[in-house]
This record gives sequence, C-alpha cells and structure tokens, in this order.
Amino acid sequence: MRPLAVEKLPEYSEVDVLVTGWSTIRVKHNTYSVPSRLIGETVRVRLYDEKLEVLHRGEAQLTVQRLHGRNGHRINYRHLIWSLVQKPGAFAQYRYREDLFPSLTFRRVYDALRQQLEERKADMEYLRILHLAASTLEADVQAALEKLLAAGGLRSAEAVKAAVAPVRCEVPHLAVPEVDLRAYDALLTEGQEVAS
Repeated sequence: MRPLAVEKLPEYSEVDVLVTGWSTIRVKHNTYSVPSRLIGETVRVRLYDEKLEVLHRGEAQLTVQRLHGRNGHRINYRHLIWSLVQKPGAFAQYRYREDLFPSLTFRRVYDALRQQLEERKADMEYLRILHLAASTLEADVQAALEKLLAAGGLRSAEAVKAAVAPVRCEVPHLAVPEVDLRAYDALLTEGQEVAS
C-alpha cells in the first residue's frame, strides 16, 4: 500500500461576485448587503460553514453570518444609507425595505412621520434619521426617538439631531508661562565651578 496523503481539508470555498447597484451580492441563492463603496466592483467571497468573508483587492471588507437555504437576505442599513440619502425616491420601492428598520422604535417613527407628512417628505425625514443612526450611535438615536415619540414632538430629523448632539465643552484658555533661561545658565556655571 502506498502512504496516505495527509492534507488539511479546505476550511472555505471561494467565489467571485459582482456587487449590484443596490449594494448587494448574491451567494448560494441568498442576498447580502455590502458597503456601498463596492457598488460595481467584483469581490471575492470566502464561504465558511457559518460565515462569509467579503474581500476586495485582497483586503477583508466584511464578515457576516452565513444564511442557509434559499432566497434569504441579510441587509444592513449602514451599507445602503449613504446611497439612499442621495436617491430618497428609491426607498419606497426598495425590495428589502423592512430590513431598514433596525428596531420597532424606528418603524413606529416612520409610521408617525407618514401620518404627519406627505409620503416623499416622510421617506426623506426617515432616511435622515437613519443616516444619523449610522453616523453616530444607534442606541442614542433610538433613545431620543423614544422620548420624542412619547412627548409627541417628532416632526423632523433636525429634532432628533438636536436631541443626540453632544454637549460642547468649552476649552479653557491657558496662559503660556514665560520661560526664564537664566536659571539654566546658573546651573551650568555652578557645574563648572565644582569641576575646577
């Protein structure tokens, strides 16, 4: 018998896929969102049993939990919000729009905006709130939304932005002390006297 070749089994398989204009990729019959800066680029996807790694030009861009089965989707609003703010009309027709509500609070905010404003204006205000959540801390934005909803004061994204704006600390003015170099000169002259 010849010796058995002992080689490590591959941990992953790789596929190259094109990022769509909606900032998504389709891998093994499932859809995943990727950062919008990759739109139109070809990325390499490493398929592990439980995760996917997305690489662009050899650098890791994203690691996401792998979906099993068919026609599933894993959409992260942070990947899409920059392009949606530029094209707010696309929000109404977006196939995975329900994934753009990170929590029930965000959904309630959108519904409240739709009751108060015309549909296009409500979409725009909601996208601005979502953009704020992606740019700052989602938890802070959610807390501000809950307070504004309870008070009935949610009218626009500006109100939310004002509620989560960090408190500006005043920088104290410090006087620069004047340096007297004569003290150093005195040290040098004392050192010379001791050496002699």
